Amino acid sequence: MKDFPAQFKELCTWMDKLGLAIPEAMEGFGLLHKASRTPRALDCKTKELIALGIAVTVRCDGCIAFHVHDAMQAGATKEEIAETVSVSILMGGGPSVVYGIEAMQAVEQYQAQGL
Repeated sequence: MKDFPAQFKELCTWMDKLGLAIPEAMEGFGLLHKASRTPRALDCKTKELIALGIAVTVRCDGCIAFHVHDAMQAGATKEEIAETVSVSILMGGGPSVVYGIEAMQAVEQYQAQGL
């Protein structure tokens, strides 16, 4: 089983390093990230659940680590994340089952850390 909280921390460190190497690109990505998460017609939790559904469907481990973390931080419950995984499976088939399992493992790991 992957250690999603550790992966989250490692990715944060490496994104900072990448920002030093390509500051303009990472600054642009940061602005896009902030603008995309800003509550408007959809709240932040809903947006993070959408991002998680996409992460599962496109099979991105690091994205799962981030968006489970951020969805939970925005108030998403285990049940809401499970339903998001359900829609991901609808759209992505069998491979999304495997990555959906990883998303649920991430939920349990973050819950164990008190998130």
